[in-house]
Amino acid sequence: MNTPAAEERAEAMIGATRNKIFIVLFLIALIAAIGGIGFFYFFDGGGTVESFDGQRALQDVAFQTELGPRVPGSEAHRRVVDWIQTETEKHGWQTQVQDAVMLGHPIVNVVAKRLPDQDADTPWIIIGAHFDSRLIADKDPDPQKRSQPVPGANDGASGVAVLMEMARTLSPDLQKEIWLVFFDAEDNGNIPGWDWILGSRAFVDNLESQPDAVVIVDMIGDANLNIHIERNSNAELTAQIWATAAKLGYSEAFIPLPKYSILDDHTPFLNAGIPAVDIIDFDYPYWHTSEDTVDKVSDQSLQIVGEVLTAWLTQNW
Repeated sequence: MNTPAAEERAEAMIGATRNKIFIVLFLIALIAAIGGIGFFYFFDGGGTVESFDGQRALQDVAFQTELGPRVPGSEAHRRVVDWIQTETEKHGWQTQVQDAVMLGHPIVNVVAKRLPDQDADTPWIIIGAHFDSRLIADKDPDPQKRSQPVPGANDGASGVAVLMEMARTLSPDLQKEIWLVFFDAEDNGNIPGWDWILGSRAFVDNLESQPDAVVIVDMIGDANLNIHIERNSNAELTAQIWATAAKLGYSEAFIPLPKYSILDDHTPFLNAGIPAVDIIDFDYPYWHTSEDTVDKVSDQSLQIVGEVLTAWLTQNW
């Protein structure tokens, strides 16, 4: 992810205009006023009611970090790909690995699909997160550690954990086409021979048609969760999600004010004319340091984001 507030990751992008910001805030208020959030529940393969579990998601964060940094080409990277594929298939998703090459680097995205009964009017929703971790901890306060890889507990593993828990708990009866997409090679820009968001760029380049909506989750496990509106995100999707959070009582976590313009895995979708939103807490002091470890991640933060996304999927589509 990238923000002009971080000079090394600045990119010239068209920021949201003042009118767009007002429209987003108005839509949030309107949707919150007229759209109630009902009860929602989920089933496992045996028919047992099961809800999103932030503690189980935190275990997924711990598992990923125990593998080691998931830097491209590493054994930990290979193992996390295998784990994602095995776990999603176990819970009834049709999962495939998408191979590509970007800037000479092999890219491995994992795509888990749940397809409803064939219906031309069925909405197609993508929920995405990157699973790789950064090659170097170049923001570490200790110069001796800046050549080490980033553990990536919050920046990488937290988003994956939310998607994995959704894979377990989303009702199979939702009449929607849902793809959970785990992107490779998001996090290695400003390193010679690399760039940002390579996996999502490759994914969008290979799309044969356009989804109705894309939601990216990134760095959402911080115990002090402060998710501001990302300025480049689609206004309508942003309003829906933030209004859902407000109805669930999570306005302190989903702050209805814009703050950053981010280059993240939603950017290639936006550039292709696809509605997309980035759910990200960029106020994270351990970003790109050796201290981005599992003790910085909160099960409650994972719970909040998981509940909001599940309710949004249930109520708005």
